[in-house]
Amino acid sequence: MLIKTCLAIIFLFLSTSVWGLEPEVQAAKNEGMRLYNIGHSTAALPYLQQAAEAGDVDAMYYMGEAERRQHMLGLTRAAMAWYLQAAEQGDVHAMLRLFQGGACTAGDRCPEGYEDWHHAALAVAQPKAEAGDPNAMLLMFDIYRMFDQSRRAGEWLERAAEAGQPEAQTILGGRILDGRGWYLTNDRRLQAAKRWFRRAAEQGYVPAMERLSRVLGDLEVYDEAWNWVKEGSNNGSYDARLGIAMCYLEPEDDPVYSCEEDVIEGWAVLHAIDIETQGAGQIRGAKRLFRDLLTDDQVKQAEALAEEKWVGREPPLSHFPPRFGY
Repeated sequence: MLIKTCLAIIFLFLSTSVWGLEPEVQAAKNEGMRLYNIGHSTAALPYLQQAAEAGDVDAMYYMGEAERRQHMLGLTRAAMAWYLQAAEQGDVHAMLRLFQGGACTAGDRCPEGYEDWHHAALAVAQPKAEAGDPNAMLLMFDIYRMFDQSRRAGEWLERAAEAGQPEAQTILGGRILDGRGWYLTNDRRLQAAKRWFRRAAEQGYVPAMERLSRVLGDLEVYDEAWNWVKEGSNNGSYDARLGIAMCYLEPEDDPVYSCEEDVIEGWAVLHAIDIETQGAGQIRGAKRLFRDLLTDDQVKQAEALAEEKWVGREPPLSHFPPRFGY
């Protein structure tokens, strides 16, 4: 079904929360996103599908993402079908996935009235961005990257960051670390990136907390770096939670954070991550590596502590993958 331009524009401004999901469907969506966010995209599919079939646009988009990642073949038919449904509701990122995958040129699924899907995405996002919406400004960054216009993309990224959009601020800080701009010393570059990461982190944006803690470590501000890694962990960051475990287990080998050795606490955190991520290979490898640090009795104490203190925390652990990532 081809997208109708007027409907796309209307639906961009409507959240699925307007319609609401039944509690059991919302619970299924939450579980699907939890699984997706820890890298179990295939396991997420049946949960997300319940919400997608109930009309949730985010779930439609993530069904497309999960299908695409599951097969690693680009735009599969199943992924395209879900992206098309989300695009019909005005989801800009779904439109960009359709453009990336050649839905129009190779699949003959073109947006009505536009040359290709990135043009349709521009028509949806630009009015709101020019009216001052920071989230739409970030969409313009993604859109102009699809047009291969890096300068205009960068301008919209800066506008979004200056307008307070935390993901844009984090991307901009990352670009500075990667070499964007002219800085006389590496310390000045780190300070410039730190300012953007801090602005985003102070808004509660977890990926920025992760980046800020690393930059502060590089600047040898270890106590504050440790405080931010704890804040990231408290807000569900997988990487920050793992950083806490590693620091407690072998603090002398940690060049970034400032903590005292506590092998029981460290093993408890590691064991809880293992349970919540359903045996991720990285965690199982770390447990094998550090097992000799603890006696059998200490392991029992740590696993009891994990169940008491670390398993089932809210919000759930997440890698916080970007909505429009690789």
